[in-house]
Amino acid sequence: MSDQLCKLFVGGLNVDTDDDGLRKHFEQFGTLTDCVVVVNKQVQRSRCFGFVTYSTPEEADSAMAARPHTVDGNPVEVKRAVAREDAGKPEALAKVKKIFVGGLKDDTEENHLTEHFSQFGEIEKAEVISDKETGKKRGFGFVYFVDQDSADKSVVIKFHTINGHKVEVKKALTKQELQAAGRGGMAPRSRGRGGMRGSQNGYGNRDYGGNYNYGNGGGYNCGGYGGGYGGPYGGGYGDQGSGYGGGNGYSDFGSGYGGGY
Repeated sequence: MSDQLCKLFVGGLNVDTDDDGLRKHFEQFGTLTDCVVVVNKQVQRSRCFGFVTYSTPEEADSAMAARPHTVDGNPVEVKRAVAREDAGKPEALAKVKKIFVGGLKDDTEENHLTEHFSQFGEIEKAEVISDKETGKKRGFGFVYFVDQDSADKSVVIKFHTINGHKVEVKKALTKQELQAAGRGGMAPRSRGRGGMRGSQNGYGNRDYGGNYNYGNGGGYNCGGYGGGYGGPYGGGYGDQGSGYGGGNGYSDFGSGYGGGY
C-alpha cells in the first residue's frame, strides 16, 4: 500500500531537463529512491515528463503540498502516478474531488467512511446511498474531499478494508464527465516540437518501463505523439437518475448496485 503512494508523475518538463535536474528539484522534499525523465529511445530526446519516487508516502505528500512546482523555468503538473492497467481509462486523468465506494455492507455507516478516508485528506462529507422508497442501503456510497489530490491518493489503492469488509474505490464521474473526458483526449497525432499539444490530459501511448503508463491521450509530447483515449468506465454504477455508469449498475462484487441514485 505505502509503495503505491510514494510515486509521482511530473508532466510539462522543459525538454532540456534531465534526471539530475528533476532530482535536484524534488529531493528538497525528501529522499528519492528513483527519479527518471522519460526519453524517446529512437531519437534520444526527452518526452517532457517523468517520475519521482520517494522513500515514504509522507515525503510524497510534502511534494504535493508544495504545488505548484516550477522546474528549470517550466511550470509543471505533479500528480499521483497511475498504474498501467488503469492509465487508458478516462477517469484515471479526470480531476475530481469525489470518489465512489462500492461493495459496502449493511453495517457500514457514513462515519465509517469518514473515519477511514480521512487518512488521505480533509473530507467535506460522506454518503451511504439508500433506496429512497424502502430506505434499504444499496451497497455503495460517496466521499467528497476538499482537495483533488486526496481523491487521487485514495484511488491509487483500488481495494480498501472498511469496517472489516473489502470495498472498491474509484473516482466518481457522471456520464457527462466521463464523455467529456473521452472527448478531451481525442486529439490528432502531433508532429510538432515541444509544448503541450492536443489534450492536456494524456502523456503518450507507450510503456516506459516499470509499472506505470499514462495511456494514449495527447498531452505533453515534445517528440510528437497524441491519439486520444476512451473506453467504458468499468463496472458502471447505475444509470437511472444521476447518470452514473451504465447498464444494470455497478456489479463488480456480484451484488448489483443498479437502480436510480
